Amino acid sequence: MIMKKKFAALGIAVIMAAVSLTGCGGSNNGDSTNKASNTPSNSAPAAETTVAPDAEKETAKLTGDFEIQYFVGGYGDKWWKKVIADFQAANPELNIKESAGPKINDQNRPRWIGGNPPDFVYIDGPVLNDRQMVEDGQLEDLTDWLKEAKNIDGDLITDILAQPAQQFDGKVYNIPLVLNSWGVFWNKALFKEKGYTEPTDFQSFLDVSEKIKADGITPFIHTGKYPYYINGSILYPAIVSANNNDFTILQDMAANKVEAFESPAVLAALNKIVALRDKGFIDKASIQINHTDSQMLFLQNKDAFIPNGLWLPNEMAKDIPAGFDFGFIPSVTQEAGGKVVANTSTSTVAIAKKGKNKEAAKAFLQFIFSKQQASQWAELSGAPSNIKGDISASNAPSFVKDAAKYLTDPNTVVIPTITYNADVDKAMMDATDALTISTITPEEWVKRVTDVVKKVSK
Repeated sequence: MIMKKKFAALGIAVIMAAVSLTGCGGSNNGDSTNKASNTPSNSAPAAETTVAPDAEKETAKLTGDFEIQYFVGGYGDKWWKKVIADFQAANPELNIKESAGPKINDQNRPRWIGGNPPDFVYIDGPVLNDRQMVEDGQLEDLTDWLKEAKNIDGDLITDILAQPAQQFDGKVYNIPLVLNSWGVFWNKALFKEKGYTEPTDFQSFLDVSEKIKADGITPFIHTGKYPYYINGSILYPAIVSANNNDFTILQDMAANKVEAFESPAVLAALNKIVALRDKGFIDKASIQINHTDSQMLFLQNKDAFIPNGLWLPNEMAKDIPAGFDFGFIPSVTQEAGGKVVANTSTSTVAIAKKGKNKEAAKAFLQFIFSKQQASQWAELSGAPSNIKGDISASNAPSFVKDAAKYLTDPNTVVIPTITYNADVDKAMMDATDALTISTITPEEWVKRVTDVVKKVSK
C-alpha cells in the first residue's frame, strides 16, 4: 500500500450493507465459532466457483482444522459466510471453524499473545494493528510466496490488486482486501433546500459553514471518542496539501521520523482544525461522542458535515431519513484551485506465523482473491474491493460514484494506505482531540506526539 496509484481500475461495484463500523461494534452481540456450513448464505444466490486445474488439485487435498478470524463491523458478515461456505464446498475434508463477531479481536487477543492464534485473520476493527502485529512477530512473511502466488483463476495475485500490499522493511505480511476512502459527507437534499454551495476547497468550506451556522445548524461534527475519523478525513489530507501534494511526509511520519512531524506542513494542517474550532463550527457534542451518536446527529440535519469513511451509509442504512442524499468529497482542506487529496485505507488479510494450517490458509488466500469473489464482496458487503474491475455497469449509489470520480481523476492526489506505530497513532488521536477543544496549541500537539515518537524509536 506504498505506491501512488491511479484508481482507474478500482473494483468499486458497491451496494452498501448496514452493519456497525470498522473500529466499533457490529450488528452481532457476540462472537461466533462454528463449523462452516456447506450451504451458501440465503442473502445471495449461490455462484459457480471456477477453479483452475492446478488450484483444484491443491485444494482438493486440504484436511485438518482451519480457523478463520474475522471482525464483523461496517462491512457485515454476509460475504464471509458465503465465501467460507464456497471454500468448504470445494474442500469437504477440511474442518473450517469461524471465529467472528464485533468483539472477536478483543476475545482472541489472549490467543495471539499466547502463541495459539487462528490460522487466518482479517485485520479490521479495534485492537488489531497490522504494523504492531508485524513488530510482534505474529504474522507470516508472505514476501516470497506472493511473488508467484496465483488465484484460483490462474492470475497472479499481485497483478490484480488495485493497491499493492504494504511493505514493512521490504517484506509483505498482509494483503489488502478492501479499499476505502476517507472524506467529508453532507446531505445534498438539505443543501438544495437551503441553497448552500457544496464545498470544493477550504475557503468554500468555511464560507458555506458560515451560512449554515447563521441558519442555526452546527456546521461540523466528528467522532471525538474515535479521533482517527477527523485525522483520516481532515488532518492527513491537509498535511499533504500543505506539503505540495507530496504524501511521502505521511510515510516519513509512519517511519517515526521526528523531522516529519516538525514540518511546517503539519502546523499548517493543524491550524486549519484550529480555524474550524475558533469559528465555532465544531459541534461541542463531538467531545467523546461515539460514532453512532455523531452519525445520528448528522442524519437528523443537526450537523451539516461529518468526516467519515465510505461505509457510513451502509452502517446507518436503517436510520437514514427519507429523502436524505449523501454528498461526498475526499478532502476539503486544499486551497482554492488545489488538488483534492484522497486518503485511502484498506482492510487486509494475513496468515498467523504460529498458525497450525498454513497450507489451508494460503489456499484460502488464493480462493478469495478471485474476480468472482471480488464481485460477491461488493454485492454482499457494499464496500469497494481491492481487486481491479470495471464499475461502469454498477448500480452503486451516487456518493460511491462521486468517490470513484475522484479516485479515477488523474488530478486527485491518492494517498496509499499508511499504518502508524500504535503508540504514535494514539498520541496523534489524543492530541487532535485536545486541539479541537482548545486544551492544547498546534505546537503542543507536535511536542506531545514527537515525545512519543522519540520514546518508541529508542
